[in-house]
This record gives sequence, C-alpha cells and structure tokens, in this order.
Amino acid sequence: MSETGSVKGSAARSARGLGRAAVETVSGLPRTFWWLWTSTLVNRLGSFVATFLAMYLTVERGYSATYAGLVAALHGLGGVVSSIGAGVLTDRLGRRPTLLVAQVGTAASVALLGFVEHPVAIAAVAFAVGMASNGSRPAVQAMIADIVPPEDRVRAYSLNYWAINLGFAVSASAAGLIAEHGYLLLFLGEATMTLVCAVLVFVRLPESRPERPQSPGTEDDGERVSMATVLRDGPFMAVVGLSFLVATLFMQAYVALPVDMAAKGLSSSDYGLAIAANGVLIVALQIPVTRFIEHRDPARLLVVSSLLTGGGFGLTAFAGSVGAYALTICVWTLGEMVNAPTQTGLVTRLAPAHGRGRYQGMYTLSWSVAALVAPLVGGVVLDHGGPETLWGLSAVVGAVAAVGYLVLLRVSARGDGEGAGDTAGDGAGGGAGDGRSGTAAAPEKSEPAARAEG
Repeated sequence: MSETGSVKGSAARSARGLGRAAVETVSGLPRTFWWLWTSTLVNRLGSFVATFLAMYLTVERGYSATYAGLVAALHGLGGVVSSIGAGVLTDRLGRRPTLLVAQVGTAASVALLGFVEHPVAIAAVAFAVGMASNGSRPAVQAMIADIVPPEDRVRAYSLNYWAINLGFAVSASAAGLIAEHGYLLLFLGEATMTLVCAVLVFVRLPESRPERPQSPGTEDDGERVSMATVLRDGPFMAVVGLSFLVATLFMQAYVALPVDMAAKGLSSSDYGLAIAANGVLIVALQIPVTRFIEHRDPARLLVVSSLLTGGGFGLTAFAGSVGAYALTICVWTLGEMVNAPTQTGLVTRLAPAHGRGRYQGMYTLSWSVAALVAPLVGGVVLDHGGPETLWGLSAVVGAVAAVGYLVLLRVSARGDGEGAGDTAGDGAGGGAGDGRSGTAAAPEKSEPAARAEG
C-alpha cells in the first residue's frame, strides 16, 4: 500500500473511532434528559447580558471599572441570596416549579435591566437578575441526578455542560455583533430566549423529585437533611471552599477581562470573538475529555484543572491582541473542561437523594459568592494595581487551589487506607448505588455525578 493510502486509511479509522465514541457518549440516556438538555441549550443561546454587562456599563454608559465591578458584584449577591433558597425549594417544592419561577423571573428582570438608566436602579435590577438566574441551577443539577442512572451521570452532566458552552459559543459571537447595533437588543433577546426555555420546561419536563418513604415509623430522609447537615459535612464543605477559589478566577473572564481588553483599545466584538474561543474549544473537546476523565480520581483531576486555570489567567498579563487573548482563554478553558464535570460529580456523589437540592444549592453558593467577590476585587485591582497585578494574583490563586486539592487527596488517602487506592480508578465515574462517601477526594464506590455552570 502506498504512503498516501496508508495515511487515508489511518484517517478513516480515526474518524470511525471518533464517530463510535460520540455515539457511545450520547446513547442510552432518558428522553427526559434530552428535553432538559434542549432547554439548557436554548437558555444559553440567549445568554448575552452577563457576558457583556461590564462592557455595557463602561463603554455604553461611561461608568468606571469600579462601578462595573460593583454592579457585577450585586448580580453575584443576588445569586448568593437565591442559592440556598433555591436549593431548599428544589427539595421541598420540586425541581420543575423552581425552574419555572426562576426562568420567568429572569426574563422579566433582564428585560427591565435594558431600560433602566439611573445608577442605583441599574444596580438594584442587576441584583434581581442575579437572584432569578441563579435560582435554576440547583434544580437543573438535582433533576439530572434524579432522571439519569448513577453509572451515566458524569456523562449526562458533561453533555449538559457541553450544551451550555455550545450555546455560549454562538451567543458570545453573535452578541458582540448585536451590541454594535444597540445593547437593548441583547437584553430583549435574552428575555425572549429565557421565556422559550420556560415553555419547554412547562410542556416537556415532568417533576422528578424522588418519592419519600411512606412506611409507618420510617424516618423521612428529606427531613433528616437540613442546611445544618450540609454545613457539618466536612469533606463536602472543603470541596465547596476550594470551588470558591477556582470560581473567582473564572469570574474574571466576564468582568476584568473585557475591561482590560477595552483599555487596550479592543472593541466589544473583539471581546466576543476572543471569549467565543472558550465555548468553541469546549464544544470541540468536551466529549473526548469526558471519556478520558470519567473513571479517574477526581482530586488529582482537580489539581491539574486548578493549575491550568490559574496559569491561563496568569498568561493574560502578556496578551495585547485578540489572538493572544484567545490563546490564554484556551489554556484556562482546558482547566474548565476538567473542572466542570469532575466537580459536579463529586458534589452529587456526596449528596443524599432527598438532600440533592440543598447540597447543590451550597455548591452553587460557592460560585455565587465568587461572582460577588471577584468583580469587586478585580475592579479595584485593575484601577489601583493594573492588569499585570490582577493576572499575577490569579496565577497564585490557581496554585493555592491546586495545593488545597492535593492536601485533601492526601488526607483522604490516609483516612481510607487501601480503600482510597481501590477507588482511584473510579474517579468521577464510580459505580451504582446510593451510599455516600466519607471523603471528597477519593470517595467509595457510590452514586456518581457531576458539576453544573454556570
């Protein structure tokens, strides 16, 4: 066979292998999951405002980076307020009602944000947007755990995350161009798409909350799980704390990064093109990355993801063009692709069935607090220390998070003895069952699951 024929045959085999991998990744999941997946995709296709809020305030409205950071922080504060409440409602009221209330509230508040002009009014409505939009996250994460078998949950969470970023890749590119014709179109477009998402949930998604024990004398698992139970869960709270550190880095992509690019003379469409690299890379690589990480130890994966994330943001200090910014975004996106399904898998594995909403609410809280803290810190550091200081500190935070996950891994290994070695191969994949692990870093074979976005 000629060299050309050999190359063509190798390429054909590789293509067939990728095709089989893709089919295996998407097959065997419940139809209800795919309707939830579709609603997520529709929602993210219209997610314009959070991405461009900082640029809207500084470029369109003429406010300072500090004020833009304050508004973004209030948006995050709204998420902080709703995280725990939405988690409790998800367990008590149900997944579907919580989703509907959150999505309708998001549509109304986002539309209003496009019309208000007074600085105080903008800040107040941004708070409402953050509260409403964040309310759906615990419900989505809990619903996936409800409707997908344990052995498939990492795959399902990764596919849902893939939908988030497929929508984001499209919306980020389109939003930059739409903003050139007026930011109001962004606000109204997101409100419309969020309402479409709510209609899909109302028409196609049944309630999935697990039935509670009805036998006389049986203690209701839902009653046993309170927020105090969650706070006393040491391994889980350690994961939440480390998640917060990493989340503060990701949040800089939507506040500090566009402000930094604008200060260097780049436009909103330039930012849209650069940040779209995040979604495009995830869409292209998330499925093969998921197959690679599915049965590996989550703590080791989280160490690597933290280093990639911190390093990627640290390299931003040297960027000055759209291409250079896009390259740094690709670095921290690799960290994000590993972090997202691994982290959520760990969280769901640690949560009892009737406490999934509360546990996911607390995990979501780590991202909401990061959304509150990161813009404030990022805006102040940009104004007083410059972008080089901010991106250098980001690299340090990534390294600290990596050390934290490494310590958690070692403590877990000492606590589990030989059992930790037995479970390292399961990683985020795990096995079936409803037991709970005693550690976060190397959980025993129990319910697997994965993270959500945000």
